[in-house]
Amino acid sequence: MRHLAVVLLLLLLLAALAASQEFTYSGFRNGGGGGGAGNSPNLTLNGVTELRPDGILRLTNETSRLIGHAFYPSPLRLLAGGAAVSFSTEFAFAVVPEYPKLGGHGLAFVVAPDPRLPGALPSQYLGLLSAADVGNATNHVLAVEFDTVQDFEFGDINDNHVGVDLNSLVSNASASAAPVNLKSGDTIVAWVDYDGGAKLLNVSIAAASASKPASPLISFHVDLSPIFLDQMFVGFSASTGLLASSHYLMGWSFKLGGGAAPPLDVPSLPSLPRPAAGGKNRTSAILAAAFSAFVALVALAGAAAYAAHRYKNRDVVEPWELDYGPHRYSYAELRRATRGFRDRELLGAGGFGKVYRGVLPGKPPRTVVAVKRVSHESRQGLREFVAEIASIGRLRHRNLVQLQGWCRRRGDLLLVYDYMPNGSLDKHLFGDGLAAARLTWGARVKVLRDVAAALLYLHEGWERVVLHRDVKASNVLLDGDMSGRLGDFGLAKLHEHGANPSTTRVVGTLGYLAPELTRTGKATAAADVFAFGALALEVVAGRRPIEPRAPPEELVLAEWAWERYAAGEVGAVVDARLRGEFDAGEAEAAVKVALWCSHPAPAVRPTMREVARYLDAGGAAEVPEPPPPPPPPPVSSGEVGYYDFVHSYPTSSYERAAAAADGVTQTSVATFPYSPLSMRSSHVSV
Repeated sequence: MRHLAVVLLLLLLLAALAASQEFTYSGFRNGGGGGGAGNSPNLTLNGVTELRPDGILRLTNETSRLIGHAFYPSPLRLLAGGAAVSFSTEFAFAVVPEYPKLGGHGLAFVVAPDPRLPGALPSQYLGLLSAADVGNATNHVLAVEFDTVQDFEFGDINDNHVGVDLNSLVSNASASAAPVNLKSGDTIVAWVDYDGGAKLLNVSIAAASASKPASPLISFHVDLSPIFLDQMFVGFSASTGLLASSHYLMGWSFKLGGGAAPPLDVPSLPSLPRPAAGGKNRTSAILAAAFSAFVALVALAGAAAYAAHRYKNRDVVEPWELDYGPHRYSYAELRRATRGFRDRELLGAGGFGKVYRGVLPGKPPRTVVAVKRVSHESRQGLREFVAEIASIGRLRHRNLVQLQGWCRRRGDLLLVYDYMPNGSLDKHLFGDGLAAARLTWGARVKVLRDVAAALLYLHEGWERVVLHRDVKASNVLLDGDMSGRLGDFGLAKLHEHGANPSTTRVVGTLGYLAPELTRTGKATAAADVFAFGALALEVVAGRRPIEPRAPPEELVLAEWAWERYAAGEVGAVVDARLRGEFDAGEAEAAVKVALWCSHPAPAVRPTMREVARYLDAGGAAEVPEPPPPPPPPPVSSGEVGYYDFVHSYPTSSYERAAAAADGVTQTSVATFPYSPLSMRSSHVSV
């Protein structure tokens, strides 16, 4: 019994000795300098930590992604009867960043079960934990971090803060270190005090010249009993990331078992020497100067390239351009109006180019226009083209799409037209059901009258004769009131009244070309009348002039319409989508005018003045009977019929022509002197 009492007394004495353990490092010289129970600079070091000759412990240097550890070599008993023991520590440290205003990454006071901290990572992990260990209760790590980089992954409050971390790098409590600047390179003193009875952890910091603050920076109520094991090591950890800092420790004192740690005599501690004026700072200055010179050269080269680009793409106005109107826009102005000719602003495309929606700057409401981008290769041809476009720009009629202005940029010509909000007639005839529903019979007749009035003005109402040469549904645009306006003068030709038009290349769209064009090569007013006839049948019937997928007897609209008219079935020609809601007299008048205009002999066709008069009258009785087409040539002559001519095209190319019926197809067409009216199996000369 007596022996048992002695053993118990010895155990209690050892526990008391362990609970009251303390040590002090006033610098870290190899020869001594410690005091108290530690009385030796002996430490467990790993990573890149080194003891400098001046007695300063350097945990990391200015190299990226490094770890440095320094721990008291002996474990301490931080649990007594399962409860965490009070402790207090004071230490002096300094953080010297590679770049003065940037940290990298930080330093921490650590209590851990293993001084090696196996698996720990650098950078934002501060050499404490691995990515997989963050938040694990089995870590048993307490850290008070002095962080100089704000890491959003762990919810750091800023890049100059102090935090208390329990088994994680997400701080359980944190506060800004201000007014103390952890990255200043100056010596900073920190105090960490834990009261085991009150379960309260206090952290304080101050500059080396100041005393301990009366109020702690962090006061955190926490029971450390679940964190601590019986045997724990105390020490420090530091790390660097992409940015680096040198982390220094000048002195350290620690006391276990209640009461404050032995105070450090800060003025007697080793201090960091200030960097020499000519060392690294001079190198940095040289590097900064070289970098600045490089940036200046790049900026100069960029400015020169920009100036060359501006010069190359400048708007060059040649003297001959000043003689033409209407308004000449700058390229930059039209580029801004169309938002850089974005595909989102694209309204459509044809054989001569693309059309974009544009908004010209000015007082509200701003002007919305259509900008057509035409490519032209020949410089001499461009001059003639500009002269002709300029002449067309002087045309004034309510049923023409008005040319507002133009711009030339190298080989490109940009034409600015009135914007038509309802798009093209073609889209209403062959688009979705909603668009087709808006094109009532009354709207169709009005459009035909509008186009007839426009062609009459072009042929007879202006100072010169204007031959449009590309009358078709996709070139008839509808304004806000669904009035028809004839546009796209890309193929137009002008000549004096009474003059004989010159021979030119045959251009146009299959189905609208007058048969004599391929024989004579001369664009005439009669050719425009023929195209109007094809358009009129298209509007009445809601079908294209040539339907490649239709039955053989309905392939050519004009032939089929003539057969229906000859059989007294005019109503069968009218678009079935109208469901019988049309004026029979107007329909018969429109069909008679269309068939008359489609006659293969140009001399037989009416003039646009006659066409406009008959359409305006609206009655079938007012319109003369259309002359019948001439009889076909003898079969024995070996001539080929129009039907055979159409089907002689390769399927793919012909289907492409039909699918692109709203585009301008510039093509030289083989000679066929008779119109489709000559009959389905008629023969024409080739």
